[in-house]
Amino acid sequence: MAESATNHLMGCTRGLFNPEYPIGHKVRIKPLPFLREFRRNWRWHHPLRVYQLLFAGRMAAVKKVGFYFGGEELYHLRGIPGIWHETCLVGHDTNS
Repeated sequence: MAESATNHLMGCTRGLFNPEYPIGHKVRIKPLPFLREFRRNWRWHHPLRVYQLLFAGRMAAVKKVGFYFGGEELYHLRGIPGIWHETCLVGHDTNS
């Protein structure tokens, strides 16, 4: 069953204000269907912009990590514009 963009918990792995992906960590942006659903259903801060959908599936290193008022992680990625929510990213295992 596909992961739902509407059924996510931010900050759920390492806790609030503790980034899941530290600076320099490689991440992959989730696939286009996930990003479309997230964009359609997310009603709060920093919505995904249309241009961000073009980067679905791309790999990048974390450039900067910020936190929203409630503790949600917001990421800036090297070479990829926009602000990315934790739930829109997947960590990349550099050992595989």
